[in-house]
Amino acid sequence: MKALKKALDNLRPTFSKGGKLEKLHWVWDANETFLFTPGHATQRGAHIRDGIDLKRTMFMVILAMVPCLLFGMWNVGHQHFLALGEYTALGEGFWQKFGFGALKVLPIVVVSYAVGLGIEFVFCSINKHPIQEGFLVSGMLIPLVMPVDVPLWMVAVGTAFAVVIGKEVFGGTGMNVLNVALTARAFLFFAYPTMMSGDKVWVNTSTADGQAVVDGFSGATSLGLAATGNAGQVTSLMDSFWGFEAGSIGETSAFACLLGAALLLFTGIGSWRIMFSVFLGGLTMAGIFNLVGPGLGNEYMQIPVLHQLMLGSFMFGLVFMATDPVTAAQTDTGKWIYGFFIGLLAILIRVVNPAYPEGMMLAILFMNVMAPLIDHYVVQANIKRRMKRAALAA
Repeated sequence: MKALKKALDNLRPTFSKGGKLEKLHWVWDANETFLFTPGHATQRGAHIRDGIDLKRTMFMVILAMVPCLLFGMWNVGHQHFLALGEYTALGEGFWQKFGFGALKVLPIVVVSYAVGLGIEFVFCSINKHPIQEGFLVSGMLIPLVMPVDVPLWMVAVGTAFAVVIGKEVFGGTGMNVLNVALTARAFLFFAYPTMMSGDKVWVNTSTADGQAVVDGFSGATSLGLAATGNAGQVTSLMDSFWGFEAGSIGETSAFACLLGAALLLFTGIGSWRIMFSVFLGGLTMAGIFNLVGPGLGNEYMQIPVLHQLMLGSFMFGLVFMATDPVTAAQTDTGKWIYGFFIGLLAILIRVVNPAYPEGMMLAILFMNVMAPLIDHYVVQANIKRRMKRAALAA
């Protein structure tokens, strides 16, 4: 590391003001900041020092997503070989499954980072402001919410749209209104619906010589089955908890999401208020459906409450999307309201809307828009309460 630091120091004059590559100063600065603690010193004002900066915060979030990424790679391979009737037992062909999944998932990750960071570098060079580390997290989230068979050009288009329209237009990291990764997914979902939904996009069914997809294989997710009136065919509660089912690359395993949640809560990066309130909102809506479902004869409504919360992207959205500190509510009371309605709307959209069997994406994006309004009314309520106390004291 000392040799690398020395090499960067030698290159500093080239990228500094008056150097040959002065216009690329912010690109060089971003790489130095990412690799080492920046040597910038504040000049005036009151300063509060902390042991964690934005770079380390983003690194911890990425670390929290590693279980979802690794399990997603294995599950992509597992679902592929299930479709071919090979290595059908969970313990069989572990490395074959993981290797196949890695070959499918890693290119998506590379394209996401290459396109997103490339656009960030361009904007920072034009606007002459430092590159923030915000996309380090978004660049990992985008692949995890994609189906395995998504074309790489679509990943590039979705990432470009999310970075330019979803973030840079609003001023960059910390200024965006909508979650960047969900903006990418929503854009692709509405622009290319046949390639982002249905039963054919969740499992890779490519075959080599001598291989064939087993008879009767559909590729439908548990939520897809439930939405078409086949709620009795969804995976078991334990399989849903562990993630042994078809779905987006990193969203199927509630267990992997909980491992990430534990790290985010331990480090204080994730908001426990939002996580708990999202879970409470989903629990409430699923419980209401359980009460009215038998009378309506709706099997989807009768899926047990806990099982309902283990399906689809509910747990992934709860841990990694709803807790985005930029797009979530900022006040403590606002976080409870914000999270509760995300959980409520996610299950409501999932069960009631026949056209879209998963509601987490739409619920979070809708509440992203509502978060500033929620905070406004919470603050106004606090002001009125304090004015009343002041009036009584006078």
